[in-house]
Amino acid sequence: MQHEEAWARYFLSFESLLTKAAVAFATAGLALASLIGLYQIIARFVLHRSAEWSEPLIQMTLIWMTYLGLAAAMRSGTLISVDWLLSLSKGRARQVIQIVILVCVLTLLGFLTWFGISLAMRVKFQTIAGLGISTSWAYAALPFGAVISIFAAIAHVIDPRSNIDHQTQNT
Repeated sequence: MQHEEAWARYFLSFESLLTKAAVAFATAGLALASLIGLYQIIARFVLHRSAEWSEPLIQMTLIWMTYLGLAAAMRSGTLISVDWLLSLSKGRARQVIQIVILVCVLTLLGFLTWFGISLAMRVKFQTIAGLGISTSWAYAALPFGAVISIFAAIAHVIDPRSNIDHQTQNT
C-alpha cells in the first residue's frame, strides 16, 4: 500500500510540474499572440507596412496555447465529464463512472496523439507562408498537448480537484 501511495505521490508531483509548465507556456502564448496582434495593427495602420509574418505566427501561437491549455482543463476535470451522473452517484458507482470517463478521455487523447503525429509527419516538407518554417511545428501542438493532457487526466482521477468532486464528497 505504501508503495502505491509513494508512486501516486511521485506521479502527481511530476504531473503538477508538467501541467504548471504547460499552463505557463499557454499563458505566454496568449500574451505573445496579443502582442503580435497589436504590432500587426500598428504596422498596418500607423507605419503603413505589411507584417505578413504576423498572422501565421498568431495562428500558430493560438494553436499551441489551446493544446497546452488543454492539460489544465483535464487536470480540473472540466473538459469532458458527466457532471450530472457524478453528482447522482456515490461509492462504487461513482468510481466506475470516473473510470469510464477516464477511458473515454484517454481514447480521445490517444487518437489526438496518433493523428497529430501522423499529420505532422505528412506536412513536414510544407512551409508556413510568411514564416518560412515547417508546417509540422504548428501540427506538433496536437500530440504534444495530448500527451501532457494524458498525465493530467490520470492525475485528476488519482487526485480530483474539480468543484463537482468536492461538492459530492462533502455531502
